[in-house]
Amino acid sequence: MKDEILARVERELGVPGLAEKLATEIQQADLHSLLLEVFRRRAAGRTPADLVADWARNRFVRPSSADPQALARFDVAAFAALPGGFEPIELGPVTPLGTSSVLATVHQDKVLASIRSVEVLSDATNALALECAARRRKSPAPVHLAASHRHLRTSQLSGPLSLAHFRLFALCSAGRDSRGAPFHGTALATHLDFYARVARAALGPDVPLRFALTDLASDPPREAWLSRHPGVEVVFDQSRASGRGYYTDVCFKIHAHHGGEWLELGDGGGVDWTRKLLANAKERLVISGISSERICAIAAA
Repeated sequence: MKDEILARVERELGVPGLAEKLATEIQQADLHSLLLEVFRRRAAGRTPADLVADWARNRFVRPSSADPQALARFDVAAFAALPGGFEPIELGPVTPLGTSSVLATVHQDKVLASIRSVEVLSDATNALALECAARRRKSPAPVHLAASHRHLRTSQLSGPLSLAHFRLFALCSAGRDSRGAPFHGTALATHLDFYARVARAALGPDVPLRFALTDLASDPPREAWLSRHPGVEVVFDQSRASGRGYYTDVCFKIHAHHGGEWLELGDGGGVDWTRKLLANAKERLVISGISSERICAIAAA
């Protein structure tokens, strides 16, 4: 459909290859100036009634139904529960254009891009990985970061749990393997232990929790990935299809049993992003995130 629309626009304007020319044949600064003027003129033609109508129907701008006080309490508790060595960081609202599609192979159409060569943050772990790489470039010390951030994604999904924007609490650990202690395994256990503690504290003792791990490099799975987390069932899920090609070595999902079903709370695993960013095959990175919004909703039910 998008190709058909582009073809029609180029045909109506009488400019064959318009999209390609704008993407490759105009200097970035000139393209910025052109697009800024286009949107200035479009904005000049808008009325207060247009804004009211957009506020009512545009899913990207509508306020969340989540309880902001509950989210704030969760963040305070989660930051206080961070493992030693983790540094909280407040991320900016946008990241460099292509952050998600270049690092994480997420289709660019799923991200809200800006005319200023940035995109609205759609995954905090992408931005945390960039910060980890910047720090790792300066120092060989491992980097462990944590952030709470509202994410926006343009994917058209159905169902009450599919939102245009939502809040996640994310962790990111960067380093290298040490003798007798593979970085992925150590960081993975640290991330899972953190989520076990904060989810249990938020949901209380009676909500069943499950970590489902997938060994992407071996089938049958390697038991070395398993670690004990009090009050949480830990299992292997080798049938998982999502995340293959995105994660490396190992990945996991976090679930809570609520309303007669297992609801997904979080996701994470090893990725190769710092290897790409630093052009060094020895780099290791573990990312993860949990939906504070969903946890707060379950806790309030």
